Amino acid sequence: MVKILLAEDDEALRRFLKKALEQAGHEVIDFADGEQAWALLQHEPVDLLLTDIVMPVMDGIELARRAAQRHAGLRIMFITGFAAVALNPESGAPEGAQVLSKPFHLRQLVDEVERLMAA
Repeated sequence: MVKILLAEDDEALRRFLKKALEQAGHEVIDFADGEQAWALLQHEPVDLLLTDIVMPVMDGIELARRAAQRHAGLRIMFITGFAAVALNPESGAPEGAQVLSKPFHLRQLVDEVERLMAA
């Protein structure tokens, strides 16, 4: 079982993603913005940070950057409609972070999470 921190500001999408990942056997802790997710990451380790890029308060790239500095080896995946932003070397996204572009099928998300964690 993988412990996943999910940060996604779209409530309906966040519920669907959480349900799909839990049905695949993963533990999911979810938040609506990067600041809430960061508060958890400061005292609780996770295996995977799954985050949207565009969110209020703290965006996903800043969240991922802070998380990668605090937790060496943390796997990071961006789920976004703005893949070019995450892939831009000047964005500040942590090296090795994966990107899954919206829209995607829930099965594709589960497969990508499992592939990333097996690597």
